[in-house]
Amino acid sequence: LYFNINQNWENNIDIAGAEMVLDDEDLGFRIYALANTLQPGDSMDMHIETAYVTKGFQNSLGNTSIVKNGTFFNNFEILPGLGYSESAELGDKNDRKKYGLPEKERMPKLEDPCGHSCMSNYLTQGLADWVTVRSVISTVPDQIAVAPGTLIEEWSEGDRRYFRYELDKPSQNFYNFMSARYEVAREKYNDIDIEVYHHPAHSVNVPMMLDAIRRSFAYYEKHFGPYYHKQARILEFPRYANFAQAFPGTMPYSESFGFITNLEDENDNNVIDAVIAHEMAHQWWAHQEIPAMMQGGTMLTESFAEYSSLMVMKEDLNGDDMKMKNFLKYDYDRYLRGRSSELRAERPLYKVENQQYIHYGKGSVILYALQDYISADSVNKSMRNFLNEYAYAQPPYPTSTDYLRHLDPLVHDTMKYLVEDWIKNITLYDFRLQEATAAKLPDGMYEVTFKFDARKLYADSLGNEVEQPLHEWVDIGVYNDKDEKRLSTWKRVHVTESPARFTMITDSLPAKAAIDPRRMLIERLIDDNVKTVELDS
Repeated sequence: LYFNINQNWENNIDIAGAEMVLDDEDLGFRIYALANTLQPGDSMDMHIETAYVTKGFQNSLGNTSIVKNGTFFNNFEILPGLGYSESAELGDKNDRKKYGLPEKERMPKLEDPCGHSCMSNYLTQGLADWVTVRSVISTVPDQIAVAPGTLIEEWSEGDRRYFRYELDKPSQNFYNFMSARYEVAREKYNDIDIEVYHHPAHSVNVPMMLDAIRRSFAYYEKHFGPYYHKQARILEFPRYANFAQAFPGTMPYSESFGFITNLEDENDNNVIDAVIAHEMAHQWWAHQEIPAMMQGGTMLTESFAEYSSLMVMKEDLNGDDMKMKNFLKYDYDRYLRGRSSELRAERPLYKVENQQYIHYGKGSVILYALQDYISADSVNKSMRNFLNEYAYAQPPYPTSTDYLRHLDPLVHDTMKYLVEDWIKNITLYDFRLQEATAAKLPDGMYEVTFKFDARKLYADSLGNEVEQPLHEWVDIGVYNDKDEKRLSTWKRVHVTESPARFTMITDSLPAKAAIDPRRMLIERLIDDNVKTVELDS
């Protein structure tokens, strides 16, 4: 048995009938040999004692997991990792070359069909499937300790306060433990307990958090399916770090990432709504379905979660195109910045190799644009059908091609090129509005004429681009104001040649005209998409 040990913790592993034959303290690696062979289907008990003891002061920040008020750690910190871990391998290509090793792939190649290669998921890399977790956790009398699942029992003994939790649904081997002097805000969503555990002085944004959880539930259960835990918890942790994370039914959220954020002047969308909607979405995408350890895996979790978050925001903003355009800008820019600094190879979305700028940035923009082109009902139905097949399913785990199998029947033949261009290729657009003129009609309306150049490019993994024939559906529209905040009207036109010429009718003289005014298509330079409308004399 191979064990990977967190060297910051003291670990004592007791396995009856086993002997430790290797203890590499430098690498945190141990091997135990069993006296008797463990047959398939057999089980055995292990007893593990682990402790973190602070000894003096480090020159660096040190361990912030165990603190006086606001402890937060996960199972990977306190329990040894069982089995061989690829993550411990040398990753730097120069180091690997030095030792005569071939260049390491970021992820295994996508296989279709996929059999044995899909027996491992990307979260636990074959070291676990769905697990049941029961926990007893103790803390000091004035703190609340939280573990995954439903609180079954609470009691005091000596100078300790004890809590017993059980997960209601077998989940991925990824869960957290927390303890602090919490104040708890509680509400109900149907039969689900909504809870926000927070520092008593950090309550100002808690009502907004509760509301964000409710709105996420309303959208996700309606469009994707049921939630399988009995509670949804947000728990504050100190600002030693600035992130939010999703464990089964539990979402730790940094003090500085929402609890003490000043939203007094925030009129539109905000980071609290967006991040909570994203982490809530992971209760479906990653905690119900988990993809194989293979290219494209994080499309099925991170892209899906970010898209789901955007749809909650869209509903909250009543579908306001300009507010959603501003909201999408973060993911849009994230993708374009990320691909400019790619050191190895950019991949199409369905072959993403855990590249954040692709699965967060590009994935969410592509899926959001796809629902605009083929309908939100179609995209959501494809995701729900995919989830129905793979929620809590035993291996082999799904791949991106398994999802595309559910998407394909819901895409009209005239729009199937979008899947090819946006998901299976690296596609960039280049539009340039050359002229925008308006002529007043006898009935008082205005006919606006657009003349523009259009290009579609396929890029390879190294960024080399090849121009493609045009058969694109593209939006054109007009603004009422020079600041481009009020899009008065738009329509979708079929572009088959460049330069292109189209007209549209408006009821008043517009200030500006634009190509792709709601920014659905990925384009590096957009300043030349807009021009002031000139009135024909």
